[in-house]
Amino acid sequence: MTSLVLTVIAPDKPGLVEQLSQTIASHEGNWLESSMSRLAGKFAGILIVSVPETQADSLMEALQKLESQGMKVIVERSNEEDTPTESNSITLELIGHDKPGIVREISQALSRYNINVERLSTELVSGSMSAELLFKADADLTVPTGVDLDDLQQSLEAIASDLMVDITLN
Repeated sequence: MTSLVLTVIAPDKPGLVEQLSQTIASHEGNWLESSMSRLAGKFAGILIVSVPETQADSLMEALQKLESQGMKVIVERSNEEDTPTESNSITLELIGHDKPGIVREISQALSRYNINVERLSTELVSGSMSAELLFKADADLTVPTGVDLDDLQQSLEAIASDLMVDITLN
């Protein structure tokens, strides 16, 4: 079996998931994991598909042909190797007034510690006490074992203070 990672974007309309799933199933593919959303009038998603090696190339070709129907699909073969590395999993939660640069500042700090972002979800929400928009982020992080979590917390708190956001690590 071969694993394929797909990125999908199309104008949002009913039937897109069915069209995509039918194409995958007709090539003996199995839909494994996905995350899909409607964003700014577009349907966007990422998914992992398992397919017999003998069907991989024809599935990739069929997915590319969906562009003629308005669905852009980018397909990559997964070459993930399960090489265990010593690490800890933590979550990061952030909330604060929306302003440009929040994701950039936090991701730069995480990168300095060689921390991998496994999952990131962001949204704008209305403040409970006001109509102001709040930026909210939740992330699952993989932290190398040697990283001092207290030092990381202090670095993030300094950024949080500058950005006027609240950051919590769990």
